[in-house]
Amino acid sequence: MKILIAEDEKGITGFLKQGLEEEGYDIITAANGKEAYDMASKQKPDLILLDWMMPGYTGIEVCRAIRATDTRTPIIFLTAKDTVQETIEGLKAGANDYIKKPFSFQELVERIKIHFRYNEGNNELSIRNTRIIQNKHQVWHNNEEVALTQREYDLLAYLIKNKGNVCSRQDIIQDVWDIHFEYDTGVIDVFINAIRKKLNLKKEDDFIKTVRGIGYIAED
Repeated sequence: MKILIAEDEKGITGFLKQGLEEEGYDIITAANGKEAYDMASKQKPDLILLDWMMPGYTGIEVCRAIRATDTRTPIIFLTAKDTVQETIEGLKAGANDYIKKPFSFQELVERIKIHFRYNEGNNELSIRNTRIIQNKHQVWHNNEEVALTQREYDLLAYLIKNKGNVCSRQDIIQDVWDIHFEYDTGVIDVFINAIRKKLNLKKEDDFIKTVRGIGYIAED
């Protein structure tokens, strides 16, 4: 499971990163609001620990921006603010939980586990007659399991997670292939065609649309 720590205090970030990695989590970090939003959008963490007060955009602003396109990923605010009104403000912005600094690391770990257990029931991605069961790494189409390679699976999941939004070739290469330099994006077409073939997508039910000159979009 991947957790994004969005915190501008290096000491807290380092402490949380080390502790959560020892718990077996994959950790990415952001030191300001803009970086937090960008990483949440591109890296697709499974949970976000979000500091309320950060340079650039505040945690509240970042939370609202994330919730505009992502209503599923759990967000836990880490903050010194503790009035009832501030708690309500954070929850209204879309946060799932709220933990006051200073806090017990073990309490934080237990809260994270609770949100992951709750989210297990929401672990399915779907579009039309295609479903992805993420925790089992399974792809189903028309109620039949389809075997995809790791890269095909990652690409299909990426498109469905971003359904309704155009995914540029450059974004796909960076986010799915993890390549951050100039690269021939024609390889994406090969994998898209392989996915279409394995899912046996006919023209009338092909939910993967080509956006000429830009990339692809998955549409219901």
